Amino acid sequence: MTSMTSQEDLSIQYPAPTVKRAERAMRCLPFQLPLFAEMRSASVPLPLVAGKEGFEQNYTSRQMSELAVEGGLIWLIQVGILRREVDGQGITDSFRLTPLGRQLVEKWEHQGNTLPPPSFLDWFLNTLSRWLRLPV
Repeated sequence: MTSMTSQEDLSIQYPAPTVKRAERAMRCLPFQLPLFAEMRSASVPLPLVAGKEGFEQNYTSRQMSELAVEGGLIWLIQVGILRREVDGQGITDSFRLTPLGRQLVEKWEHQGNTLPPPSFLDWFLNTLSRWLRLPV
C-alpha cells in the first residue's frame, strides 16, 4: 500500500519566534518578492540585485549600492532566509533561498503576491536585532 504525501506535509516546522523574526527581516529590507521568487528556482548574483538593474528588475524598492545589498542579504542569511552559493572553488557572490525562505515566499505569493509592509514596531525590532544581533 502506497500513501501520497503532499509537499506541505514534508515541510520543515520552524519555531514560531524563528518564523516571526525571518518574516520581519524580509519585510523590513528594501527587497521585493520577485527577487525571492527568482532565488527559489535559481541563484541570483549580487551584481544583478544592486544598482539600477536590481531596481528595474523589481528586485529592490530603490537603487542600492552593492555594499548595501550585500549587507541586507547577509542579514537574511543570519536569520535563515538565504544561503550563499558555493562552487568548486569556494563561496560565490550568488544567493538562494533556504527551506524557510521558500515557505515564506509561497505564503506571500498566496496572500496577494507582495510582501506586507512592516509596522514601526517591526522596523524597530528588526533594526535592534540586526545591530545588536539579538534573537528577537
